[in-house]
Amino acid sequence: MTSTYAHADLYAEVQHFYARQMQLLDARKLEAYADTFTADAEFAHTPGREPARTRPGILRDLHAVHERFEGDPQQRRHLFTMIDIEPTPEGPIRSTCYALIVTTRPGAGPELVRSCVVHDVLVREDGELRNRSRQVEHD
Repeated sequence: MTSTYAHADLYAEVQHFYARQMQLLDARKLEAYADTFTADAEFAHTPGREPARTRPGILRDLHAVHERFEGDPQQRRHLFTMIDIEPTPEGPIRSTCYALIVTTRPGAGPELVRSCVVHDVLVREDGELRNRSRQVEHD
């Protein structure tokens, strides 16, 4: 395994990408979140379901998921931790991290609702990182 110390700037860039991406999702800025994926991206977020493909497909899935929470005053937070990146000679970056999803409702404390492992392939488009693919495995 390559040490993250050998590519500290890239590691920091990936962390920043995830921070921005998850804050967009948690703020329900779904169009902006979908724009963090490539036009031809694939996003497999629910075991047993077909992955969402392309930005419009990802956006449709996001709207469908968030419709389930209509009328529920919850705030969801997606926390990406233990990020391990592996740059490839071809350019894409393979990233594996843990994701914890925490929900808070008014008058209640935070509740851990899911623990996952996220496998991403990140690519650079116009100088910025974007997700080409995301595979989420629920624990």
